[in-house]
Amino acid sequence: MPDSARSTARGVTNLPEIDAVPALTDFYFNRTKQVVERFGDKEVTYAVFMRRPVISTPRLVIEFLEKAARERGVNFKIELVHKEGEWVGAGDPMLYISGSLKHLVDLETLYLQRLGPPCVAAYNAYVMCQELPKVAFIAMDARHCAGAEMAEMMAYAAAVGSAAAKAEVGSVGFIGNATTATAHFFGQDSGLGTMPHALIGYAGSTTRAAEMYHETFPDEPVTILADYFGNEITDSLAVARRFPDLAAAGKLSVRLDTHGGRYVEGLDLASSYDILERHAPKSIRGYRTEAELRYLVGTGVSAAAIWALRKALDKAGFKKVKLVGSSGFSPAKCRMMAAANAPLDVIGTGSYLPDQWSETYATADIVAYDGVPLVKLGREFLLRKRSDAESAK
Repeated sequence: MPDSARSTARGVTNLPEIDAVPALTDFYFNRTKQVVERFGDKEVTYAVFMRRPVISTPRLVIEFLEKAARERGVNFKIELVHKEGEWVGAGDPMLYISGSLKHLVDLETLYLQRLGPPCVAAYNAYVMCQELPKVAFIAMDARHCAGAEMAEMMAYAAAVGSAAAKAEVGSVGFIGNATTATAHFFGQDSGLGTMPHALIGYAGSTTRAAEMYHETFPDEPVTILADYFGNEITDSLAVARRFPDLAAAGKLSVRLDTHGGRYVEGLDLASSYDILERHAPKSIRGYRTEAELRYLVGTGVSAAAIWALRKALDKAGFKKVKLVGSSGFSPAKCRMMAAANAPLDVIGTGSYLPDQWSETYATADIVAYDGVPLVKLGREFLLRKRSDAESAK
């Protein structure tokens, strides 16, 4: 089977070509490889770790190394210290990679690129799913990624973090994502989504956009965007009245995506406080940071806005219309939604992407040469821990 077919079958489509490694790796690795070729190869063991707690996401690294080993006609021994989906502490080795220094030294740049960012993103996805275990998530990160390789890493990470939260607290987790290319990570055949703001602008009204969509896809549920004209409450009710059967069957959803430059229709700061005082009083009592208050009672898609829309729909008899929240749903925002018990059914998010890229840097150090433990000073914690029996010898 050719590598391209094998990679697709395994679910990875963006592995770099091994012939391109010299141009993609740090140049000092190329120089080191030339030195080793001149003075003789050694069997080495690398320890790979990160400097912050993460969720282990090793699959892309392993598949890249397996591809490299096949094409170079060598074998690499990969020892997973932490399996996929497991919690990893700061500085704790995630995996050990053993093999020919000549064939491993120039691969470090590329496999570290495929480890750090997914590990942090998986951690963030895990936190969000754990904070809101009854809410379904959709990964909508593709537009924010720096190309197809990053999009694959982020989709994979969201799936791993989601699975960890499902196993630990029974979360609904991520049910799908925005693109077909990475839908397989979520057990889907295609991406999820109905309409962008562009379709509403094209149609001229929110209701007409819903009609056009329903006429084109008559057998599918409909999710509308309610914020295009700034009439989130009015337009949501209008669409629900236009499609009462869909609303009654739970096949109509309203996505709230109001930007942070204004309040949702009918709200201001005072009324937002009033809504939470009635429906989630504990969320606004006691100390809150400025950022936390913004998520609760500020502009955009706040907890108060979600409560306001839910109550307006319920009062009009549309209790089965589902609410989808989007716009900046990071772990911190999800935590405040949980504090306010915000009545969300689904969250569309790309905000599990790492906020601080410096936190995503994975590191690899050689910890043994020809079976003899040796590591640079200060990194002794990376050495394999010996058993009590070995220590007693």
